[in-house]
Amino acid sequence: MPRPDATRLRFGPELGGLAVLVLLLAIVELLVRSALLNPFLVPQPSAVLLAFGRIVAEENVLHRFLVTGSEAGTAAVLVACIGVPLGALLHRAHLLRAAIGSWIAAVAAAPIVLAYPLFLVMFGRSASTIIVISVLSGLPPVILMTTDSLQSVRPALIDVGKSLRMNAWSLFWKIMFPAALPGIFSGLRIGFIFALINVVGVEFLINFGGLGPLINELAERYDLPGTYAAIGFVVLVSIVVFLILEALEKWLRPGKR
Repeated sequence: MPRPDATRLRFGPELGGLAVLVLLLAIVELLVRSALLNPFLVPQPSAVLLAFGRIVAEENVLHRFLVTGSEAGTAAVLVACIGVPLGALLHRAHLLRAAIGSWIAAVAAAPIVLAYPLFLVMFGRSASTIIVISVLSGLPPVILMTTDSLQSVRPALIDVGKSLRMNAWSLFWKIMFPAALPGIFSGLRIGFIFALINVVGVEFLINFGGLGPLINELAERYDLPGTYAAIGFVVLVSIVVFLILEALEKWLRPGKR
């Protein structure tokens, strides 16, 4: 049985974060009720909480949640499956990295979502448009962080592998890749954030998909509590994605705490 002190240490950060969130919501509630915050811009948090049940019952939010979640999940898988190998390739191919590394960094700063009319022409008003734009937005940080993490592996570790007469494949999978995992997962987190933002943003722009159109519809009705509640469901999608990522990282790095 775990000791009480260990349990408090394990869940202390989560409980502390929850307490801060509740405190902030209480402060906002008081400010809105006292008219120090404009209620036509910021609804009462209590009204937003009540709106969750209403939009679940009236707006088919579960289906919308699953649609946005599936698009975000598909984009995340593609970002990981394409970005990490490309980053590893750039690490090995020095000439290729010198040729296109700055272009990848430039794409990371580019507002790709503004090119959505072009993707509409190519893929139509469909989930493919949403996923392709999201993948292109999420790839650059994953590629760059993977390359930098592999470049930053301590030479001493590589020398140990060479002293054991490992071939290039074994050296990569048994020494370099595990050593670079923390940086790679940092890049994945950033890439997934970009992908999720673009999933919801493109859904909103083309009025197709799950939670993005719902936010648009509620905003056009000037249903502020419902709009904020729908945004809360988007946050829930991101939490689910990051919990999956955290579980994957723990599986790949058993010693991580």
